[in-house]
Amino acid sequence: MTKQEQLRFLIAELQKEMPEYAAEEAPKDEAGAFELFRALANLRMPGAHKLPEAFYAAEAEVLRAITRGKGVTDGESLVTVKSDPRLAIWQGDITTLKVDAIVNAANSQMLGCFVPRHYCIDNAIHTMAGVELREKCLEIMRAQGHEEPAGQAKITPGYNLPAKYVLHTVGPIVSGPLTMAHRSLLSSCYRACLSLAAEYGCHTVAFCCISTGVFHFPPPEAAAIAVKTVRAYLDDHPAALGKVVFNVFTDSDRRLYEALLEK
Repeated sequence: MTKQEQLRFLIAELQKEMPEYAAEEAPKDEAGAFELFRALANLRMPGAHKLPEAFYAAEAEVLRAITRGKGVTDGESLVTVKSDPRLAIWQGDITTLKVDAIVNAANSQMLGCFVPRHYCIDNAIHTMAGVELREKCLEIMRAQGHEEPAGQAKITPGYNLPAKYVLHTVGPIVSGPLTMAHRSLLSSCYRACLSLAAEYGCHTVAFCCISTGVFHFPPPEAAAIAVKTVRAYLDDHPAALGKVVFNVFTDSDRRLYEALLEK
């Protein structure tokens, strides 16, 4: 099948599960068809039905081809900062980064973002990993039996991502003045992810800017906590990991990390 045919097949299978969206006709262009597929995948509730194996195979081909088209960056090749050979800054799409583990800023449900085509990193990671990621997260959450608290971490395969694993962590939500509790929880997110990555034998780990999006943690304070916590962990566990990448999306975040890591 061509990519367009694969996308039409994926859309049709998702519409069978969600007949309320069956009237949505697949656009004739690949970009439009992918956006409809993405929206349906974002909306899909896990656990209700088992999709056919052909769905997962076609989804893997489509998602991996899209990622290759964007260009995959090898985390091992990233130049580290002059002040610390263990740390690197990289600005770009974390779903195209080939490392042992990337960090996802999750919510307490731990099932990804259900808002179609939302701009958050949770949505982007779940979209490009594929629907198996949400299924795995549901399995983890059912076994746990309660929502995920802030400051902890869970690990899943990366599925169709270049990264081998995804580390999921729930950062603190800042709805008023920034408190010591907020700071402590954010630091705990970084420590929990690093500890779990080391447990799984990861050499390279890439962090997004946890809690600075819709959770409203001030970016300057968040960056300072990230750098301080990661450095302290690596100092205390020198053999645990090889390289930690601070993945930033905006120019302003890149400047924050550059200023901190030049010290």
